[in-house]
Amino acid sequence: MEFWNTTLKNSFVLIGILQDSKYPGLVCATIIFLYLVAVISNGLLILLIAMDKRLHVPMYFLLSQLSLMDLLLTTVISPKTVVDYLSGENTISFSGCGFQMFLELIVGSSEDILLAFMSYDRYVAIRHPLKYMVFMSPKVCWSMVATSWLVGSMNALVHTIYTMHFPFCKKREIRHLFCEIPSLLKLACGDITKYQFTVYIIGVAVTIVPLSVIFASYTLVLTAVFHMPSKEGRQKALLTCSSHLTVVVLYYGNVVLIYVLPSAYHSPQQDNIFSVIYTTVTPALNPLIYSLRNKDVLGALKKLLGKGSSALKL
Repeated sequence: MEFWNTTLKNSFVLIGILQDSKYPGLVCATIIFLYLVAVISNGLLILLIAMDKRLHVPMYFLLSQLSLMDLLLTTVISPKTVVDYLSGENTISFSGCGFQMFLELIVGSSEDILLAFMSYDRYVAIRHPLKYMVFMSPKVCWSMVATSWLVGSMNALVHTIYTMHFPFCKKREIRHLFCEIPSLLKLACGDITKYQFTVYIIGVAVTIVPLSVIFASYTLVLTAVFHMPSKEGRQKALLTCSSHLTVVVLYYGNVVLIYVLPSAYHSPQQDNIFSVIYTTVTPALNPLIYSLRNKDVLGALKKLLGKGSSALKL
């Protein structure tokens, strides 16, 4: 068997959703639209949280970090997908493939952990409101963010180095939207059974552990909410928690289908669809879910627009 990845000049061919679709032009236009929505909405949300002092609280600080991760995640994948389709050149170099995998793993793993920390934030806010600023001090918040990025980076570094060290055979087609471990390992030569099993176990752990924290946090939160004497208080708490739970379902639903469900139960075509939802649709919807029903965010937006209109009049 001849190996081909002996120099960095060699490249992979990405066979993503645009190559498999019957209507690639429509899918491409949809991805462009969703990417623009993701960039504008996440960028605007980060700006609002940074500029409005009323949003300088732990919940919105963590939300700004989630928006940053969503922005990075979709930027790692979507632009190259669109450019490849428009240029008719869907190749990616060996080093470029490793770099894309590394960035996607960092952001994806970090977001897994951050969503768990955000559920803990809601737990503290509702179960221990009087001690909220003690349990969620600026130091604690920064520690949560740093832990998310650190664990995500370590996970990405180890997996990228180990995956890319395998020799690859003549076949160069990665049947996926981007360079990701399971699809790439299908092209590897030699015995990769143990590593495939390790990747699966780590993938399950990185997904299930944060999900368990989220489930435990919201079980305690909902118990407290339904015991609140005030109907208005219950509605406000449920509204805040429902936004986060919607984001969790959107994000983890696709992650579970791709990385936790055994490969025998989903095809490469289905994986491509799930990947588009995970890397493009979800980042576009997350800031809208958090902001459309949030009076504080809407108030900050109106304030910013008011300043903008005043400046134009001057």
